[in-house]
Amino acid sequence: MTARPKRRLLGLLAVIGLLPTAVAAQARAEEVNLYSSRHYDSDRTLYEAFTKETGIRVRLIEGDADQLIERIRSEGANSPADVFITVDAARLARAAGAGILQPYRSDAVGKRIPAALRSQEGLWFAISQRARVVMYDKEKGAPQGLTRYEDLAGPAGAGLCVRSSNHPYNISLAASVLAADGPEKTEAWARGIAANLARPPQGGDRDQFRAIPAGQCTLALANTYYLAAFGASQKPDDQALFKRIGVIFPNQGEGDRGTHVNISGAGLVKTAPNKASAARFLDFLTGDHAQAMLALGNMEYPAVPDAPLHPALEAMGRFRAEPVDADKTNANAAPALQLLQRAGWR
Repeated sequence: MTARPKRRLLGLLAVIGLLPTAVAAQARAEEVNLYSSRHYDSDRTLYEAFTKETGIRVRLIEGDADQLIERIRSEGANSPADVFITVDAARLARAAGAGILQPYRSDAVGKRIPAALRSQEGLWFAISQRARVVMYDKEKGAPQGLTRYEDLAGPAGAGLCVRSSNHPYNISLAASVLAADGPEKTEAWARGIAANLARPPQGGDRDQFRAIPAGQCTLALANTYYLAAFGASQKPDDQALFKRIGVIFPNQGEGDRGTHVNISGAGLVKTAPNKASAARFLDFLTGDHAQAMLALGNMEYPAVPDAPLHPALEAMGRFRAEPVDADKTNANAAPALQLLQRAGWR
């Protein structure tokens, strides 16, 4: 064999030897590793739709938000995580503060997600929202004098049912009240709520408004999407409950701050190994298809203003939302919880 054919053969063998590595790299490029604290079947349907549209597989890791943040941080440069998704604005701020996210800006995010629903630094953006509202028994009528969260601490808030103070939904709301009213008034508010409780805090949001027709409570504090799920149900008992429960969107008066909303949001992980695929996934979340699936599949309010609402949410009525300030919510979370528990709201 002459020298030239030998060199060609060696070169061909070298290329063949590299093929498995190239194929593996290509396979990795066609996936996105998602770390999510959301646990809804409708989300899995959403990921399947993304894969069908793009051919990019979603590898899902689910867990508690704070545990996922710590996991990504401890994995460091070797983390497989591409995208982080969580419920709760404060947790998004904590993820940003932990240094696990990198800025992501695109035409899709910039044009479709309102500025109030995304990080100024581009570290995260909202994909959906849920409002925390007051619920009552329509058969007994709306309570007089209850138009603000602050009114829950007075006579109009008597007979209230609510879950424990240490749940993120209540911590986030209390952080909002703390930002608006200051520590002294917030603690007095929490003491008033503790005095107005119809029973010790127990169960989840569904348990609070279910207790209204059962005669255990007069009012409930709960998130809209839980009640809307009953409105979307085909079960007659669920439909009957939905029709019986009325909703008050607090703090809607002129000059008032609006009804408290919490968000689910997404961010690009700082060490994302599949950045291009992750970018396509993040943009997909802002699109019409994804926003409709979030809104109609899980009865949440979409992050994109013109996206459709589920009819069950439409039936509750429209409202003006309090602007989201994730950093302030996160900063106020710990002191707010201390105030709640010191006041006797356990």
